[in-house]
Amino acid sequence: MPFPRASQALSRFTVLDLTRVRSGPTCVRQLADWGANVVKIDALMADAGGEQPGGPRSGSDFQNLHRNKRAMTLNLKDPRGLEVFTRLVVKADVIVENFRPDVKTKLGIDYESVRKINPRIVYGSISGFGQDGPYHKRPGFDQIAQGMGGLMSITGAPGEGPMRVGIPVADLTAGLFCAIGILTALLERDVSGEGQWVQTSLLQAQIFMLDFQAARWLMEKDVAKQAGNNHPTSIPTGVFRTSDGYINIATTGGRIWERCAQAIGAPELVTHPDYATAPARSKNRDALNAKLNVLTEKKSTDTWVRELNAAGVPCGPIYSIDQMFEDDQVRHLGIAQDVPNAENRHIRLVGQPVALSRTPSKMAARPPEFGEQTDEVLAEFGFSANEIEGLRQAKVV
Repeated sequence: MPFPRASQALSRFTVLDLTRVRSGPTCVRQLADWGANVVKIDALMADAGGEQPGGPRSGSDFQNLHRNKRAMTLNLKDPRGLEVFTRLVVKADVIVENFRPDVKTKLGIDYESVRKINPRIVYGSISGFGQDGPYHKRPGFDQIAQGMGGLMSITGAPGEGPMRVGIPVADLTAGLFCAIGILTALLERDVSGEGQWVQTSLLQAQIFMLDFQAARWLMEKDVAKQAGNNHPTSIPTGVFRTSDGYINIATTGGRIWERCAQAIGAPELVTHPDYATAPARSKNRDALNAKLNVLTEKKSTDTWVRELNAAGVPCGPIYSIDQMFEDDQVRHLGIAQDVPNAENRHIRLVGQPVALSRTPSKMAARPPEFGEQTDEVLAEFGFSANEIEGLRQAKVV
């Protein structure tokens, strides 16, 4: 049965989605938003109740994570459910899961088991700490990864203790990296004809996201510390008070610092020995910020945004989330998108931040209800009406 596709870019691929909570669904959302035939497999157990960890199915979080998918129910703890899954695997291209590493083996749906059924399968796994090693059986959680991955040690104001980031950055990036790995494996499969196992973890993703801060230690043995709103190397860069709020100003290199000092009304700071060079500005950061704050407080945020941008100085307002979605440029980009649905629900979600000229992504379908397309999906995979009814009677689906 035809169903709306979000794009044609990945429309030739079929994905079995065994994920839950956030990191796994983030990965699969990338595939669904680019048109893959994603079948979300809802666990059919006595305590399922149509919800999953992370919030109710009708909630904004679930809706944002699971658009552009279809869903079927399946009891993988029943041997007959495993048989059904095996038939799905034969026709699938990708499986994605984020169980604890031992769970999939206990269920009999681990990579080595499914590759015997379909050697072309690309199998994506996300865990907290990796598929093996001393911590591999530990439950993973974003904030734990932020702490162990070094991020909390460099986030927040100096002397105020570690601070978590305001989004689940380890979850989200692990999902995105897994999606990149899956797409890479699919490209390689076109050459070799074989699938492979794609693995990542919240801890690995978080460490990768440290980027230059991690490189500072690995190359120079320099342990980064908290800098609050200050940039660790480009000075002055940070948050400054205005007459009606705050503004971000970023200076990178001497020329932009000169433009900033001129535009802000303090040209004498350019030649002042305490601020004339990058090392001097770094040493006297607090004093320089204090001088700039005295000046920025004299005008409104809108005025400074206009004047500093006109002078070629990177700057911008600091929005609350509601203010951000009202910004003219954000509206122009169209990243907030309505999701069509026959029930006339108000569903407005965050679209893809990447544009493709010929095969763009769109909101094509609302998130599925619990097992909503079970019969439809099974029929597409070759199950007869009698077989489907028998599976229902046996509570396998």
